[in-house]
Amino acid sequence: MSQAPARAPSGELMLGRYRPIRPLGSGGSGSVWLALEEERGREVALKIVQREGRAGARAEREASAAARLRHDRCLRAYALARDSGHVYIAYEYVPGRTLREVLRQGGLTDADVLEAGAQIAEGLGHAHAHGVVHRDVKPANVLLANGPAVSVKLLDFGLALMREEDTLTAVGDIPGTLAYISPERLRGEQAGPPADVWSLGVLLWEAFAGHHPSWNGSLLETARAIRSSSPSLASVRPDLPKQVISVVDRMLSAQPRRRPRAGRLASELRRAAAARPRSKPRHSPRLRLSLPQPQRLASLATAGSAALFAGWTASAMPFYPGGWWAGLALCTFLLSYWSPAGGAALALAVPVFPLGNYSLGLAILYGCLAGAWLVLFRGEARSTFFFLAGPLLLPLGALGLLPLAAQIVRTPWRRALQSLAAVLAAGAVAGLSRLGSLGIAESNAPLASAGALLNALETNRSYLLAATILAVASLALPTARSHGLWALAGWATAVTALAVVGLGPTAAVPVVICTWAIFALLTGGPAARRRMSAGRTSVRAGETVGTVPAEA
Repeated sequence: MSQAPARAPSGELMLGRYRPIRPLGSGGSGSVWLALEEERGREVALKIVQREGRAGARAEREASAAARLRHDRCLRAYALARDSGHVYIAYEYVPGRTLREVLRQGGLTDADVLEAGAQIAEGLGHAHAHGVVHRDVKPANVLLANGPAVSVKLLDFGLALMREEDTLTAVGDIPGTLAYISPERLRGEQAGPPADVWSLGVLLWEAFAGHHPSWNGSLLETARAIRSSSPSLASVRPDLPKQVISVVDRMLSAQPRRRPRAGRLASELRRAAAARPRSKPRHSPRLRLSLPQPQRLASLATAGSAALFAGWTASAMPFYPGGWWAGLALCTFLLSYWSPAGGAALALAVPVFPLGNYSLGLAILYGCLAGAWLVLFRGEARSTFFFLAGPLLLPLGALGLLPLAAQIVRTPWRRALQSLAAVLAAGAVAGLSRLGSLGIAESNAPLASAGALLNALETNRSYLLAATILAVASLALPTARSHGLWALAGWATAVTALAVVGLGPTAAVPVVICTWAIFALLTGGPAARRRMSAGRTSVRAGETVGTVPAEA
C-alpha cells in the first residue's frame, strides 16, 4: 500500500478549511499534522490516511467510533472528510506523549500508574456504555497530556467496530497488538468489554513490573502464554498493597466474566491506591515501592482538609459542647484517611445541627447543597474540600493563586466549580459575623433562606465577579500552558483585563499580582520554557508496523 503523504502543501488550505502548521508524526498508513481550522480559529490534529486498502476503511471506522464518544478520557473527533485519495480526521489537539514513551523513560510513580489506569477505565466504561469496544488498548494508544497532574486520553479506535476475523487478520495488527490481546480473542471468541479490561490489566502489570507478563521473544510462545494463566503481579512486586495486586490479578483472569467491569474499575483502582503498602520483603532487598510516599501524603492532605472543615464549623457556630470540635475533627480525619468519600460525608454533615439550631430552612438548604456537592465529587472525593483554599488564601491577599492551586483537581469542570466555590467560601467566612442581619433566623422555608443569601450575594457582587474570573482562569490555564509561552502570556493578560474591568483597578491589584506570579513561576528558567515549547503529538498517524518487543 502506498504511503500517505509525509508532507502537506505548505501554506495551502486543505479541504478548504485546514491550514497545515507543522507535522506531528507519520506511520505506515498516514500522517498527522498540526493544523489551524480557520473558520473556527482552533488548532486541530489532522490525521491523513490513504483511502485505498484497509487503512481507509479503518480510518472511517475510527472516526465513527470516536464521534459517538463525549468523555474527558476519549480524544474527541471533530470532523471526518474524504477526497479521491485520502481520508481526513480532525481531532482535538492535546500536546503530550504516549504512555509507551513515558514508561520507557521511567517517568511515572506507582501512584501515577494507578491514577492513569483509573482514568483509562473511566474512558473505557463510557465507550462500553455506548456500545463501543476499543479492542486495541495498549500504552501506545494512551496519551499522557502535558501538565502537572496525570491526565490521559484514549487514542485510536480504528479496531473498535471491526469484525473479529478482520481484527485478527489485518496486516500489521497482530505484530503491534498481540501482546495485549485477551485469551478469548486468541481462542476465536467474540471480543467484548472484558477484552478491553484484560488489555488494561496487561498495561498496568507491565507498568508496575517494568516488563510484559507474557512476552518471551516468540509470537507463538507469547500466544501460548496468553492462553494460559498470567502470573500474579505479586510474583514481581510483592511490596505492592494487596488490594492493588488483587485488582490487577482479577483484570487478568482467564475467564472474562470474572474480570471487573470498566465502569467500576476506576473506583476500585483509586481505593487500591489509598491502601497501605506491604512490608518490604526480606528476600527482595532491591525492590523499591514508589507508591506509599506520594500516596500517603495525598491521603493525609485529604483527611486534613476534611478534618479542618469539620473542626472549624463545629467551633465557629454555636451548638456543640466545648471541646467537641476536636473530637469531631479527629473522627473525620481518621474516617477520611480510610475512606475519602466517607470522611467527606461526615465533615459536610457537621454543620447541619448548628445551622438547624439557627434556622431550620437554612439547615435544609445547606443539606441539599452538601448532598449535591457529594454527588458531584463522588468520582474525585480527594478534592471535595479544595474550596477551603479560598478562606485560607483570602487573609493573605492571595486568592489570585487559586487557578494554579486548582490544577490538583483533575476534571476541568470540577476544577472550575471548586475555584468558584473557594471564592464564595472566602466571602462567606468573611461575612459570617453578619449572619444575623440576613433575616433568615427562625425561618423554616429553604427557599426564603436561599433568597436571603442571594440578596446578600447581590449586594457583594465583587465576590461573584472574582469567583467567575478565577473559575474561568482555572479552566483555561492548562490549555494556555500546553500551547507555550505566548499562550500563557495571553492567558495572564486576559485575566488581568477581566479583573481590572470587573473588579476595578484598585480591587484587582492582588489578582493581577498573583496572575503574573503564576506566569513567572510556570515560565521561569530555560527548562520550563523548553517543556512549554516542545508540545508533542496528541494523535499518532496510524499503526506503525513493527515488532512486538517495541510494544511489549
